[in-house]
Amino acid sequence: MSTSKTITFTLFIATVLSSCNAAANATAQPLFPAILIFGDSTVDTGNNNYHSQTIFKAKHLPYGIDLPNHKASGRFTNGKIFSDIIATKLNIKQFVPPFLQPNLSDQEIVTGVCFASAGAGYDDRTSLSTQAIRVSDQPKMFKSYIARLKSILGDKKAMEIINNALVVISAGPNDFILNYYDFPSRRLQFPHISGYQDFVLKRLENLVRELYSLGCRKIMVGGLPPMGCLPIQMTAKFRNALRFCLEQENRDSVLYNQKLQKLLPQIEASLTGSKILYSNVYDPMMDMMQNPSKYGFKETKRGCCGTGHLETSFMCNAFSPTCRNHSEFLFFDSIHPSEATYNYMGNFLDTQIRGWLEA
Repeated sequence: MSTSKTITFTLFIATVLSSCNAAANATAQPLFPAILIFGDSTVDTGNNNYHSQTIFKAKHLPYGIDLPNHKASGRFTNGKIFSDIIATKLNIKQFVPPFLQPNLSDQEIVTGVCFASAGAGYDDRTSLSTQAIRVSDQPKMFKSYIARLKSILGDKKAMEIINNALVVISAGPNDFILNYYDFPSRRLQFPHISGYQDFVLKRLENLVRELYSLGCRKIMVGGLPPMGCLPIQMTAKFRNALRFCLEQENRDSVLYNQKLQKLLPQIEASLTGSKILYSNVYDPMMDMMQNPSKYGFKETKRGCCGTGHLETSFMCNAFSPTCRNHSEFLFFDSIHPSEATYNYMGNFLDTQIRGWLEA
């Protein structure tokens, strides 16, 4: 069976099983005691709302329009993002709160929070332009979280939760968009993309090792999506009226992911008691783009908000026209997937995680 057909079949089976088990899952035991999330806007559930300096925020409509309260929450899509969907599927909680949200309850702390910041990257230079909370600074927030958790549960129980929590790391696209492709500030230092990839991967490795030193043991690390198929990247390429995916950027993503898949087992082997999972986002997203009708998508080359070519963050706002049926668009804005896309991704990765636990 081809990779494309395998991915499609896996997603279909996962979706059917998810639907059939919905009632059972409501009372099922969580697969992890907590979820802890680091990275960028793909997993930021609203930290940037409380970080005054940052440029990228999603605390205005149409972001959040399909959430239960129909209000923007800081999530860069029309509804739930990947963080919430995975937490729900693993029976941990329905929504993962941002750590910077004031007045978090003890129960929210105990079951996990999000430290991610939209616009962040592994490369600290990325956050210089976006004023996001650098990925390298997110462990500082985590240390504050650990202190709060210990004050609630005591040292021993708190560390048991951290040792067994699912840690999700999702970042990387901002590094390449803001430092290499669209604004080539790193090209002088790294004339070849391979060198910059190695630099980014070293930063990622440093993060994993720091989180391990703080007690994290079960870590899922996301790869890059097909970067050349992001609507904003299609727009950035002049004379691309037909909006083809940029094949060189996609090849770069594949190479980065291959390096990451080779690196993670090496890190795991050097960290006693760790389990590290590579999260494949490239193949399922590419399958959705190549076979949109299988997923109910009618548009894959532009976002639902505005023209769908450039709009994101403050450019996607209450004055922007939006598509009629959000679930028919793979992307909600020019960078971020729609809730429908995140749901399909969640089905695929839920299957990956459950297989990882049984291995």
